Amino acid sequence: MSRPLPFDPIARAAQLWEARIGPSSTMAAVTGIMRVQQIIQSAVDGALKPHGLTFARYEALVLLTFARASSLPMRVMGERLQLHPTSVTNIVDRLEKDGLVKRVPHPTDRRTTLVEITEEGRVRREEATKAVTEIDFGLTGLTGKQTEQLTDLLTKVRKATGDFTE
Repeated sequence: MSRPLPFDPIARAAQLWEARIGPSSTMAAVTGIMRVQQIIQSAVDGALKPHGLTFARYEALVLLTFARASSLPMRVMGERLQLHPTSVTNIVDRLEKDGLVKRVPHPTDRRTTLVEITEEGRVRREEATKAVTEIDFGLTGLTGKQTEQLTDLLTKVRKATGDFTE
């Protein structure tokens, strides 16, 4: 979008919804979340693009960096990233093609393949992390406390839908 609108289109939609359909608070909240997701996605994509990464590939590199042995089974990566196995395979294929990870045999389970971050992957992850943290992951306009409150609220929604159980 090249220039800001002179009004809030989501607030306007909420007014019309309220007048024609009924209570609008949930519709306005969801529409706002979807719009903010677009804003954040655009900002993060812009920060990661110079590093040859998408957010999904970046998340995979971060996950491997957090792993004790800097490697994980692909199944575990899928669980932690909450992705379908096909998506994990595609992410790993691309990262491997770029030399950022490598597939290695599991030392004790011949049926399992581990994905291990390479030194080049570590460097790229570090550079990409600087890029996304410099823009606060695209989440601007909130104080630190408000960001924590937002995280808490979104966590409640994720838990209520069965995203996790603890």
